[in-house]
Amino acid sequence: MYDIDKIRHDFPILDTEVYGHKLVYLDNAATTQKPRCVVDAIEQEYFTSNANVHRGVHYLSEKATDLLENARDTVRRFIGAAKTSEIIFTRGTTESINLVASSYGQLLKEGDEILVSEMEHHSDIVPWQLLRDRCGIVIKVIPITDEGELRLDALERLFTPRTRLVCVTQVSNVLGTINPVKEIAAMAHAHGALCLVDGAQSVPHMPVNVKELGCDFFAFSGHKVYGPTGIGVLWGREDLLDRMPPYQAGGEMIASVTFDKTTFEELPFKFEAGTPNYIGSHALAVALDYVSHIGMDAVQSYEADLTRYAMETLGAIDGIRIFGTAPHKDAVVSFLVANIHHLDMGTLLDRLGIAVRTGHHCAQPLMERLGVEGTVRASLALYNTRAEIDALAQGIDRVRQMF
Repeated sequence: MYDIDKIRHDFPILDTEVYGHKLVYLDNAATTQKPRCVVDAIEQEYFTSNANVHRGVHYLSEKATDLLENARDTVRRFIGAAKTSEIIFTRGTTESINLVASSYGQLLKEGDEILVSEMEHHSDIVPWQLLRDRCGIVIKVIPITDEGELRLDALERLFTPRTRLVCVTQVSNVLGTINPVKEIAAMAHAHGALCLVDGAQSVPHMPVNVKELGCDFFAFSGHKVYGPTGIGVLWGREDLLDRMPPYQAGGEMIASVTFDKTTFEELPFKFEAGTPNYIGSHALAVALDYVSHIGMDAVQSYEADLTRYAMETLGAIDGIRIFGTAPHKDAVVSFLVANIHHLDMGTLLDRLGIAVRTGHHCAQPLMERLGVEGTVRASLALYNTRAEIDALAQGIDRVRQMF
């Protein structure tokens, strides 16, 4: 049984009052709130296990190292990876994609092609533009329909013998569209290309198994799945990671150094220069264990019902335009109401205790495709309720009447 009251009790911040109203937190696509167990894990490691990892023979260092490597195995199991050596800890999805662009990008040649979707976050656009400016790769864009679905027919026509990588988000942070990444990865492989999946918005909401998806790289952020900020993951196929040169250089990632030559550590340490965020990785593992205990299937089912309810409830508001109406969508409703500016709507909703996101959501090319400057985005998490969606709808209607 999905015990929403017990779950909400695990998140003390949800009891916050904002301008005399109980907080309705609907900005989860930006960052999720943290359960007590995650915050406790951070405190406990600092108080009982704080020492630099992999470098000491003393008790605290070995304990901290064990926590870090146990966390790596927790991540491996959570996303269905084959080996812990394929799990690279980063600062988040952004750094994970930049790692691939900078490192795998060194294997590309002028004229090689990268395909990105029209709904990508800036973090899956700008790194490829920087690579294009450095070495002359070509970026091609996979278009979307008016409903917010990727046009797979158009994707098929974009492939050429020079296509090397397809980059696509599993769930759009603006539209909520769930993309068929398994099918997209198969298409890429059929054309001799690889597939990178941005899982920042999928990992918090649904079960993920990278082997079943068939992708070659998968990236996600800890803070969007109830973990702390500053920690994220890049999963990559071992054979690919072995071929790729280091992303950064320094301590931790070397086997030996002389002034004439350096040899690098084996995976995953080759890509983890410097002192890692071992506190963050442990807290991330605790967060993943937390949602695993609830059950990702249960989370997905609960949030799917909540998303349907949100679409129906908000869709009944006079003058509302909802962006992203694909039949397969999850946890995100982006909208505008009449001629009310998104910033005005968000500011006034905040005065009612309702936290939403406004703006372009780091997806300006998508905003251009939609023909708007920005939207209001309500994004859901496992602790949200129908009553909070009702409060949002009432708040929107109250703001609408002001104009």
